[in-house]
Amino acid sequence: MQDQPSHHAAFYTLFETSIGLCGLAWNERGVVGFQLPEDSPSKTRARLARRFPGIVEAPPPSDIQGITADVTALLQGDARDLSAVPLDMDGVPDFDRRVYEIARGIPPGRVLTYGEVASRLGINNARAIGQALGRNPFAIIVPCHRVVAADGKLGGFSANGGAATKRRLLAIEGARRDENPTLFDLIS
Repeated sequence: MQDQPSHHAAFYTLFETSIGLCGLAWNERGVVGFQLPEDSPSKTRARLARRFPGIVEAPPPSDIQGITADVTALLQGDARDLSAVPLDMDGVPDFDRRVYEIARGIPPGRVLTYGEVASRLGINNARAIGQALGRNPFAIIVPCHRVVAADGKLGGFSANGGAATKRRLLAIEGARRDENPTLFDLIS
């Protein structure tokens, strides 16, 4: 996760979702960070405070309320497109931005491999993709959980709960590699 906040005053709100209490941080330019649930609300607040020194908890304005409503719906299994959510990527390296743009294009319920993301960037370094996604300050909004290993394994996930959290997020979305029916689709 990113540790350098934007140079603009930042605020955050905590909101309840089907996976627990999440946090959304923003400034006047857009979302600066998203926090998946920690073990307690105080730990979630503490993580946000470490990531964004000086951040202040505040009631969310209407545009932020809309984003939290969409995230909440997505985490309940409703396919929501979060690709238009404005992000303040001040301080995010150019390479990471390019990786995040590709990840943002993966629709709910679908996945790409680290290698496929690398190929779309014209490089042959899946590890660099994983490292960039590990620094993703916008989890869920930049859906790094939708990028998986080529061998059918999940790959890493830096949020609290690690791979179990990634598996849970993909299960909520009913994720699969392609349009082919799964075994579950064939059972009537």
